[in-house]
Amino acid sequence: MTAATLPLAGTRVLDLTQIYNGPYCTFLMAMAGADVIKVEPPGGEHLRRRNARGNAVYPFLMLNPDKRSIMLDLKQEQDRATFLELAATVDLVVENFAPGVVDRLGVGYEAVRAVRPDIIYASGSGYGQDGPYRGYQAMDIAVQAMAGVMSVTGFPENPPVKAGVALCDFLAGIHLYAGAMTALVRRHRTGEGGYIDVSMQESVFPTFASNLGLFFDDDSGSLPGRTGNLHGGLSIAPYGVYPARDGHVSIMCNNDTHWHRLLGILGRDDLTSDDRFRTMADRVRHLPAVTELISQWSMQRDRAEIMALLNTGRVPCGEVRHLAEVVQDPNLIARGMIRWMDDGHGGRMLSVASPLHIDGLASAPSRKAPDLDADRADILEELKELRSER
Repeated sequence: MTAATLPLAGTRVLDLTQIYNGPYCTFLMAMAGADVIKVEPPGGEHLRRRNARGNAVYPFLMLNPDKRSIMLDLKQEQDRATFLELAATVDLVVENFAPGVVDRLGVGYEAVRAVRPDIIYASGSGYGQDGPYRGYQAMDIAVQAMAGVMSVTGFPENPPVKAGVALCDFLAGIHLYAGAMTALVRRHRTGEGGYIDVSMQESVFPTFASNLGLFFDDDSGSLPGRTGNLHGGLSIAPYGVYPARDGHVSIMCNNDTHWHRLLGILGRDDLTSDDRFRTMADRVRHLPAVTELISQWSMQRDRAEIMALLNTGRVPCGEVRHLAEVVQDPNLIARGMIRWMDDGHGGRMLSVASPLHIDGLASAPSRKAPDLDADRADILEELKELRSER
């Protein structure tokens, strides 16, 4: 698929985003062929400035390839006027400042809609553009705390812990992209633009499906807490992480068929009719015995052997991998999610593609993330040409 035939080819985006939430949304747009113009403040967006090596750090490089950069100080009247001129030529504006900031700068939805009535304006934030938490400061760990993620993460005997990844930021970025694309389809049908409001807190809430099941099914009124590696709803067994000779593996049996297959692999078909393990409810009630049975078997084998046996036997499983193993994952490499590209400084860097496989869409970026203000001349020249056509 060539750049001209990508799904969003011909779509122009003004990108006011920073850190992870918004930039991942516009990354997906760029990977789908949109022309994403990254508008950065003097000194560059915050992620660019997390800089310990004299050049942009990896997260910025990862989230901003195939975008163009122009530096505008939106506190200055002339640069604000340039932004609004650009806004009149684009299809979407995406931002994830704290609520109210873009309005104070004079580049909010109403200001942009005045120059482009059918604009799609997408705003990402921690808690939404209205509601009692509107003014709260929001970073991923803060939202994990407020949204309840930390209360159910970790082991019950230990303090709450955050997820090991920026869960809320990236879930919100995905939803922001989905909202923008939904609005783009509506505009194609009706000619109507619109405003998209996506919060990190709301984006993560549906992930509590299992935990909410435990909460509403428990007549005692007790709160679901941290279950470690057990099922969040404590309604599936086995479901957990078990020791291997060279690390750990995850194993789960979602139904009786999985369980009977696992017993066959363990060489314990004799337990099929054991009253402790006969049904899922029985196995949940006798979870320590289930755990002991599997652990005694798994700790005598390497991860690779366990994976081979369980995958051949069609039992859900996964080896617990370190990040160094993940970046060499043959499946991610074979599907094109992970590749290597020139970092622009004489070395190479890991490049990630879009996870959206749409007729070849998930190709690697063609250009590295831009240097700050690198595309000013081209962007302003295009603006000049578009101005003369109106």
